[in-house]
Amino acid sequence: MYYYDVRKAIEVVDSASGDVNGNGVMDEVYLIGYQTQESPFVQNITLVVQYGVTHELYSTPLVDNVGYNPSLFLGDFTGDGVHEILISVAIGGSGGIMNEFIYSFVYNRFNLIFNSNEYNDYYQYTVNYEDDAKVRVVSEVNQQQYVIDLSERDPEYLNEIYDADGNLIEPIEGWVNPLSGLYPVDFDLDGVYELLAYQRIAGRYNADALGYVLNTLAWDGQRFALSQQYVAIYGSSV
Repeated sequence: MYYYDVRKAIEVVDSASGDVNGNGVMDEVYLIGYQTQESPFVQNITLVVQYGVTHELYSTPLVDNVGYNPSLFLGDFTGDGVHEILISVAIGGSGGIMNEFIYSFVYNRFNLIFNSNEYNDYYQYTVNYEDDAKVRVVSEVNQQQYVIDLSERDPEYLNEIYDADGNLIEPIEGWVNPLSGLYPVDFDLDGVYELLAYQRIAGRYNADALGYVLNTLAWDGQRFALSQQYVAIYGSSV
């Protein structure tokens, strides 16, 4: 026997309008799912496009289809003059981690062109504490390194890590979290959006945030490729 769970109901959790098919006719785009009562948690998140010409419905479940506050954004990310669909879903936890996907729908076919799981697997980093209140962050994919100065941190924090001569008491490795945000930004003001990816740098534990890796990605005709990379750090009082 089937029991309907009254605490959950399938509903539209976000929607937008735009030409995602490429024929110049406006389409309707929806995210639907099972909304948990009195909670932003949504299950079975599904992308639905209502074709603007025939009003026929097309749908595809997300690769990771559960999370909090799912939202969508329509914009041209590939330079073909057609809107792609950016979907953002928070997955909870202290790291503020997000699942991010971009789908194209040209000729009424869903094509996943950005997947945050693949991004997280590809962009790898090492984070190592060094003597004299320094942390070295190395981006493996492009062999770039960044040094974070910890000398302005609280003395109590530093005394747990360094001896009186500024030497490490023991080796410490941090890490870089998976994506915590993926933002569409038209840096060139040419109508085509680039992606600004945020990843938090953690020190001894997740709440020990040292800064962020910021990667700018642009479509190269086949994929979103790295165009710029920065490390942003927190300031301290003067």
